[in-house]
Amino acid sequence: MDSKKDKYPKVIPIDVNGNISIAKLVEEFKSSGVFGPGRIAKAVDIYSKMIEEESTIFLGLAGALVPGGMRNIITDMINKNMVHVIVTTGANVTHDIIEAVGGKHVRQVKYSSDQELREKAIDRIYDAFVADESFMKLEDHIQPIYSKIFEDNKEENNVLAISTIDLMREIGSQLEDSSSFVKAAFDKKVPIFVPAFGDSILGLQLWLFSQFNRVLIDDMGDLGEIQKIANDSSKAGAFFLGGGVPKNYIFQSLLMSSKTFSSAIQITMDRVETGGLSGASLSEAISWGKVDSESKMVTVVSDITIALPLIYAGTLAKRS
Repeated sequence: MDSKKDKYPKVIPIDVNGNISIAKLVEEFKSSGVFGPGRIAKAVDIYSKMIEEESTIFLGLAGALVPGGMRNIITDMINKNMVHVIVTTGANVTHDIIEAVGGKHVRQVKYSSDQELREKAIDRIYDAFVADESFMKLEDHIQPIYSKIFEDNKEENNVLAISTIDLMREIGSQLEDSSSFVKAAFDKKVPIFVPAFGDSILGLQLWLFSQFNRVLIDDMGDLGEIQKIANDSSKAGAFFLGGGVPKNYIFQSLLMSSKTFSSAIQITMDRVETGGLSGASLSEAISWGKVDSESKMVTVVSDITIALPLIYAGTLAKRS
């Protein structure tokens, strides 16, 4: 009778009495084992295993992660060899570079309407803000960098054809801010892919430059390179912060191969019912051959800016 009662693990109530450490908190999450805390604890286990097994870790960045305060965590993940490939929206690299060149994201701006913000030349990202002045600083710094990249890499016919990984590497080499994840990626030789580069202020700045200089983004060069990295990896793990283009770009990197991703973590707040990729369950990817039934996977349904610090800190604590 007792053995039947003990057949399934019990949900242990979370105890946070006293001065609890991150390591202890994650242990409490794991003992609970259900809902958000259980999934965060599972993400810590999977991420720790990725690192332990020396998987090539692909990090997808979508959403307003830099304005949301995640910049230093991403940079630390790169510097601690906890990520080896980045696929990001153009917005995330744009906002990283804004801070690298002296711009800033601010909070607690008082306003009565978004029209008032428009008149004050302040742009709103939920409850974070960035003044047009910061975008002007970006322009003042990025145009000379684009000029240098063009002069150093243009072909004999005065055309620059460049992949986004090479473009981000060149930009990273010109930054001095140690908190910049674009600079950290250059220093650690972590490639950054920006498959929708034009969908960003950084892309618009390149378009402005291209009005006087012939510039082409080599999408096929990017596509071939990420497939080579993925196929050459003995094991590949994916860590998705949000979904969208970065998620699919990472997952499709092994579609032309017989391999699959051996592990995957997804943090999202999107729902599955729309059929959109950002809310798609990781198990759905089995049907596409992106992962298989043996892959270790977890989807954490949460605000990334809450879940990522917990998963990152929990992983550091687990490995120490």
